[in-house]
Amino acid sequence: MEQRLSIITLVVEDLTRSRAFYRDVFGWSEIEPVVESIAFFQLPGIQFALYPQAEMAKEHTTSVGSPQGFTLAHNVNSEEEVDAVYADAVSKGATGLKAPEKVFWGGYSSYIAGPDGEQWEVAFNPYTLVNDDGTYGASTED
Repeated sequence: MEQRLSIITLVVEDLTRSRAFYRDVFGWSEIEPVVESIAFFQLPGIQFALYPQAEMAKEHTTSVGSPQGFTLAHNVNSEEEVDAVYADAVSKGATGLKAPEKVFWGGYSSYIAGPDGEQWEVAFNPYTLVNDDGTYGASTED
């Protein structure tokens, strides 16, 4: 298997509510044409999908619950950007879980939650930067 991740699909309770959250709070645009039963967002190097829990359950032989046990990350290139993204998201309806602060590993981060409790870290890692094309992984050592 090649080292690749193509799509992250987040199982959600209410597709309409989650679609509005990612569109209105994060400012993301769906891939056209928009399909009623699933939402796709093109991110640098990967797609992010929202899929209703009831529909996902039809595809599995076991029950599928709400997401837990992992965190998605949105990295930026400064502490000021963390502050701005966190404040903007919370003002538009995201749940603030942890206000921005310096963290033990040398970075600066915060946490917010989406409508199904999915956790997003908004972080600045002084050792790895966001590239001009939106991908992550430019070393500050280069």
